Amino acid sequence: MKTIFKFLYLIVAVLFISNCARTGRPEGGPKDENAPLFVIAKPAYESTKFDEKEIKLEFDEFIKLKDLNKQFVVSPPMKNPPIISPQGTASKEINIEILDTLQQNTTYILNFGNAVEDNNEGNQLENFKYVFSTGDYIDSLTTVGVIKDSKLLETPKSVNVLLYRIDTAFNDSIIYKKKPNYITNTLDTTVFNFSNLRKGKYMMIALKEAISDYIFNPETDKIGFVSDTISLPKDSIIKKPIVLFQENLPYEFKKGKEVTKGKIEFGFTGNAKNLKVNLLSKVPDTFKSVSKFMKDKDTLNYWFTPIDVDSLNFIIANNDFLDTITVKLRKKKLDSLEISSSIRGALHFRDTFFLKSNNPIVKIDTSKISLFDKDTLAVNYKVLASKKENKVGFIFTKKPKEKYNFKALPNAFNDVFGIQNDTLAYKFSTKEIDDYGRITLNINNVNGKNLIIELLSGNKQDELVERQFITTSGKIIFDLLEPKKYTIRAIIDENKNNKWDTGSYLKKRFAERIIYNEAINKVALRANFFLEENFTVD
Repeated sequence: MKTIFKFLYLIVAVLFISNCARTGRPEGGPKDENAPLFVIAKPAYESTKFDEKEIKLEFDEFIKLKDLNKQFVVSPPMKNPPIISPQGTASKEINIEILDTLQQNTTYILNFGNAVEDNNEGNQLENFKYVFSTGDYIDSLTTVGVIKDSKLLETPKSVNVLLYRIDTAFNDSIIYKKKPNYITNTLDTTVFNFSNLRKGKYMMIALKEAISDYIFNPETDKIGFVSDTISLPKDSIIKKPIVLFQENLPYEFKKGKEVTKGKIEFGFTGNAKNLKVNLLSKVPDTFKSVSKFMKDKDTLNYWFTPIDVDSLNFIIANNDFLDTITVKLRKKKLDSLEISSSIRGALHFRDTFFLKSNNPIVKIDTSKISLFDKDTLAVNYKVLASKKENKVGFIFTKKPKEKYNFKALPNAFNDVFGIQNDTLAYKFSTKEIDDYGRITLNINNVNGKNLIIELLSGNKQDELVERQFITTSGKIIFDLLEPKKYTIRAIIDENKNNKWDTGSYLKKRFAERIIYNEAINKVALRANFFLEENFTVD
């Protein structure tokens, strides 16, 4: 009997010790869904006449700091941000070491956003902040608002919103040079919320920054602004959304460099309208050159027939500017001619069959090019050489459910260097008309504005499918569309130049307004399906 009691005692003891050694919640227990609780601060929360260099924040459980660099915002900003510890390990405390000399009579907000979460389940302590004042009282005014993007369907998250006090030192260019008086961030929403503000008049801007230094950099940052002065406590709600846009940079020539033999890249920023490259150097009569802008990049490509010189001199001329430049020539190898097809398998009825090349094609011999259908009957075509890109289009009447064979013999294409193509052969086919859909829009142009109606592929605006212009109310049809999701938007073309124009902060000009059709954006177009929607633009 004693042996049995000893055995049971041993089992109970082992189970007791085992359970005591476990950390976290026992298996089968309820999941912890509560955020950690802020218990006490030293110095106390909302302390006045603050003159300490260290702050200790205590919580009721072990916490960790997640994405602190993205979440943590100090307002007003400090020249030297405080040191936060510990990071990377769990603790019941947060220690803050202040390195800066604090401003007098100022309320400071150390906003951790959603960075504080419990160690076990990751429950966030949302919008946690520590507030103190170097003066006799805590400022208590607030203002809230919403951010939008001028072009994007979805507004970017984590946008900085800045307030600048309007006083004798204020001017519009302050945003390029100095940090604001107050900062907040939208975090993972589109809503901003300022607290602990002082009574007064302010200018408000929003920045989607590449680097959160709270200084506007037009090259990398998007900006939005409130045109009217913010007056507190009156403007506790900003009624209109702040709309972000990317400014057009002023034209500035950067540099020219030889990238391969016979090819120079001229880099610039800003509007390169009417930019021309004029050669100053003396060259032989056989010298040829072709210049084209690189798509989606601030670069002008300049190809030329190689000559035996060490450098070339150019004048780079815009409408208002002129630059003289010398480009040294040291490369020894030409780019061989590479040609590829724009079509992979199916040629859709809205598409054109293009041949794309790395070097400009300057000579085409159509006697060495053939296009046949599935019955080996010759198909008549027209050649269209693009002036903007290195591609050649072949225009012909497409038939449903047809197969095509394209062939180009050697020397059908010659590039600017005189390099010829090898044999090219491509096969592609068309589909039935019933394989496509149609979208019809009944446009209600309330104010009779110049409208640009754009059909974009996908709900993330991946590419422009078609653009139509309308100045009255009426019907627009987009036909022969591939079955997939589309996005439709209306650009209100205020200056009637048939394109979307961005804004300017210094000129206090907003970007032209864009309205999206939400009904279309939620539906995937199906084959042999005719979708009709109303679109009111006011």
